[in-house]
Amino acid sequence: MNKLDSAKRTQIVSAIVEGCSIRSIVRMTGASKNTIAKLLVELGAACSEYMDKALVNLKSEHIQCDEIWSFIAAKQRNVTPELRAQNPAAGDCWTWVALDADSKLVVSWRVGKRDWESAKDLAVDIQKRLANRVQLTSDGLKFYFHAVSYAFGQENIDYGVLEKIYGSTPGETRYSPAEIVGCKRKKRLGNPDPKHISTSYVERQNLTMRMSMRRFTRLTNAFSKKIENHVATLAIFYMHYNFVRIHQTLRVTPAMAAGVTDRLWAIEDLVALLG
Repeated sequence: MNKLDSAKRTQIVSAIVEGCSIRSIVRMTGASKNTIAKLLVELGAACSEYMDKALVNLKSEHIQCDEIWSFIAAKQRNVTPELRAQNPAAGDCWTWVALDADSKLVVSWRVGKRDWESAKDLAVDIQKRLANRVQLTSDGLKFYFHAVSYAFGQENIDYGVLEKIYGSTPGETRYSPAEIVGCKRKKRLGNPDPKHISTSYVERQNLTMRMSMRRFTRLTNAFSKKIENHVATLAIFYMHYNFVRIHQTLRVTPAMAAGVTDRLWAIEDLVALLG
């Protein structure tokens, strides 16, 4: 990677954030697969470190949480003991996301299983980044209530849950979720405003994430083979989403809307994080 100049790095990173696969970037840029993978991992670490330091003392008012499924190397049901021995991270993988509903800033994210530990890690990280009391909304996953209570306490958060009611869908349902026939808004902690008990914005952001990263594409062989590359790609995506990509309705980047930065970043600024 040391042989790549800044222009070539910028070209590669531009392709990564536009959802191109590593092999297609090889064809477009002429760089080797190993060189691109090394750049991906190193830049991902730099982006994670920068966001960890920059996304603090946030004056958010409404936070929405959700989780999105993917997998490493193989779907959970196809993980054999031999594959598990070779790749301990193989199987189902969940990305937990917290979004500021007003600025659209991705406040926090975690990669892990769909379990209590991952929910707790997300909630604790959200709490340490906020400068004031917020209203937080999640779906009805049971782990959220205990995680939010653990991180914020019973008195320091307004927490509501949006529970979706699914109907039965006749015929083929393998690739489509059941039809949503209704929603229930429930107050769980504090005094959340019912009109802000919603996960619409974070779910829309999850669609952006799935459309912007090749390794999240369903029914292909584009899935992540290594957890390190998966996490690095997410870090670069969230850095680009927060600081570089202008939100269509806000007309500025989420980081600018949240007051984290006063300028529009470019891909070259992301590359410069490598030093």
